[in-house]
Formats: sequence, C-alpha cells, structure tokens
Amino acid sequence: MRTTIKKNAAFRLTTGDIIPLLIWVTIISLTWLFMHGADHFLQLTPEALGKYFKIKWVLIVHITAGGGSLILGFLQFWPSLRTYSWRLHRIIGTLYLLAVLVSSICAVILAFTTAYQINWAYAFSLQIWVSVWISATTIAYYTAIIKKFKLHQEWMIRSYIVTLAFVISGLALKLPSIKQLGSFEDISPSLFWMGWAVPLYLYEIIKSCKLPK
Repeated sequence: MRTTIKKNAAFRLTTGDIIPLLIWVTIISLTWLFMHGADHFLQLTPEALGKYFKIKWVLIVHITAGGGSLILGFLQFWPSLRTYSWRLHRIIGTLYLLAVLVSSICAVILAFTTAYQINWAYAFSLQIWVSVWISATTIAYYTAIIKKFKLHQEWMIRSYIVTLAFVISGLALKLPSIKQLGSFEDISPSLFWMGWAVPLYLYEIIKSCKLPK
C-alpha cells in the first residue's frame, strides 16, 4: 500500500502579511543602520578598535550574531509564516537561539572586561542586561522542550524584546537631544536599562489586559 506524503503548498503573501512584512523590513533597516555604525571595526587596527583590539574577534562575532538574532527573531511571530510550516518555525527558532547563544557569550566577555574601562555603572548595566537576555532565552527554550507552548511564546517575546533593546538604546544614543544630556559615560547606563526594562514592563501591562475576566 502506497503512502501519500502531504507537502505544504508554496508560501504566498496575502494582504494580512503586509504589516508583518513592513515591520520585518523596518527591523532589517534598523539592524543595518545599527551594524553600519560598527563598520570601522572591520579595519582590525588598534586605532579603529581601541580598547577592543585584544578581543576584536569577540566584538565582531558579538555584533554579527546579534544582527542575525534581530533579523531572525521577528520571523517567529509572523502569524501566517509560523502556521505555514512548524518545521520551518523550529528551524528559524533554533537559528535564533544559536545566534543569541553566540552573541550573549561574547557579550558576557565584553561586559566583564572592556566595559570596566568606561566605568563601573556601564559594566554593571551590561552585565544585568546580558543576564536577562540569556535567562529569558533559556526559559523560552526550556518551555518549548516541555511542550508548554503558550509559555514558550510569551518567553520568546520577552527574549526578543531584550534583543531589540540593543537597537533601541543604540539608536537613542545617536539622537542629538540625548547627546546633550551628558557624556556617553554618564548617560549610556541609564539608556541600557531603559532599552529593555521599559519595553518589558509595557509588554507585561499589555499581556495583563488580555487576561480573561
């Protein structure tokens, strides 16, 4: 008796995919803008890298993997793409987890070495930030393993919010109105906290409003 293997039809964009597509393109553009600001590091010279020269590959891998996690992360929440193929969803999710793993390990190294050359507050804010990033992503992975998919989705959202914080705080630091508030050493720690803590707090408010009465 022959077994018929059902194959998914080709994925087609619909009008319902316009908003997710625009969001994804925006994220790609912001990621490119964020990473473009680090192009000078690719010169691999002491002048270009400064305090990062001795661990230049850690910095470059951190930025590259971080960019990958930003671009891959949103694809997990694209409704029609997620339901189109669970196998594809798992592949994208696995690649996102690997990108976060690589980038976060490099971030830990940076947070406990070169960050102290700026000041203690800067280093501490980065250490907490990367700790939240790693823990949220680890819980998201664990909840998928134990098949708690509702919790998995919630923790993946939290993980991606913390991932986006790199762009949020990075772009905020480029705003002229922010630069006027003080030196990079003075204002960056506060913006690092703001970049992930405020969006996470807003997400919890929105999630609570959706609870059944």
